[in-house]
Amino acid sequence: MADAAAVARLRLIRTAQIGPVTYRQLVSRFGDAAAAIEALPGLAQRGGGRAPTVADAGIAERELTQVARMGGRHLFIGDAAYPALLAELDDAPPALTVRGDLALLGRTGVAMVGARNASAAACRFARQIAYELADQGIAVVSGLARGIDTAAHAGAVGGSTAGGGTIGVIAGGLDVVYPPENAALQERIASDGLLVAEQPPGTEPRARHFPYRNRIIAGLAVGTVVVEAAPRSGSLITARLAGEAGREVMAVPGSPLDPRAQGCNGLIRDGAVLIQSAADVLETVRPIDARMVRSGASRFDSAPPEDASDTERQDVVTLLGPVPVAVDELIRQSGMAPAIVQTVLLELELAGRLERHAGGRVGLS
Repeated sequence: MADAAAVARLRLIRTAQIGPVTYRQLVSRFGDAAAAIEALPGLAQRGGGRAPTVADAGIAERELTQVARMGGRHLFIGDAAYPALLAELDDAPPALTVRGDLALLGRTGVAMVGARNASAAACRFARQIAYELADQGIAVVSGLARGIDTAAHAGAVGGSTAGGGTIGVIAGGLDVVYPPENAALQERIASDGLLVAEQPPGTEPRARHFPYRNRIIAGLAVGTVVVEAAPRSGSLITARLAGEAGREVMAVPGSPLDPRAQGCNGLIRDGAVLIQSAADVLETVRPIDARMVRSGASRFDSAPPEDASDTERQDVVTLLGPVPVAVDELIRQSGMAPAIVQTVLLELELAGRLERHAGGRVGLS
């Protein structure tokens, strides 16, 4: 029988209207998922709406069983095994499904991303640098896409004898292979590395899933290396997310005559570290002093207050509108404690009156 606490957490995570930020605030406030589920009707009522329908316990139990049968497990945020660097993100996935060597999550991670239609020279470079990084104990993180991702995974798997290896982040479910030609590589990563997915098993990857996957790739690593990338590519999204999270952004320069090099050259122009070898990567990501290693602290670690007054609730609603505004701006203009503002936003979201947008912005539905 599935663990009752795990079932409750998964029910809350799979409930519509409850995203990563809302989940963490609920658990932080009420102590566990079961208590949070009981509190949903009251919170939504204070927000002026009806509580969302919580996912069925049977669905959660079947998902836990299905992942276990394929040799995987769930990692919930707050668990000791959940990657600390990823937990730093405000929108870190509340649950991950993983299959493979969990020890890689404790290694220094470096993300490698790039073009799907990469040149042969770029693929060779990515494969070689990934091999050398893994040989130095680094966990090379990528997204199992064609081109640079595939080359990085292949190289890192081959260089994993020194304790490093590769982490493949899947856009769909843990049991779904995409692209199909990477079936053998994905199985080898499950055997010799680590597979990570946010979506439930059986989920086919859709366009909307890839940005979510990209934030996990950036979040698992202390730095991201872009090998080839055209302007407006998914690789540049990963690099931007890495920079926003305070991680290192690195790029391999290329010919200005090759459109696939424009993204990397632009990153370097804007301040990314120029990379020509694995030694350059190691010099960039390894701390000068061991005391500088990141702690993985999160702003959700402290519990928010129990409630907000009607006056405070109305003041926050007055400041909101259909145009998204940064939460920090709401806090500044309201003059309230951050936790009070977050409590009101939580109630509004559960009532279906608030939408969260990229960049920590919110607006009325």
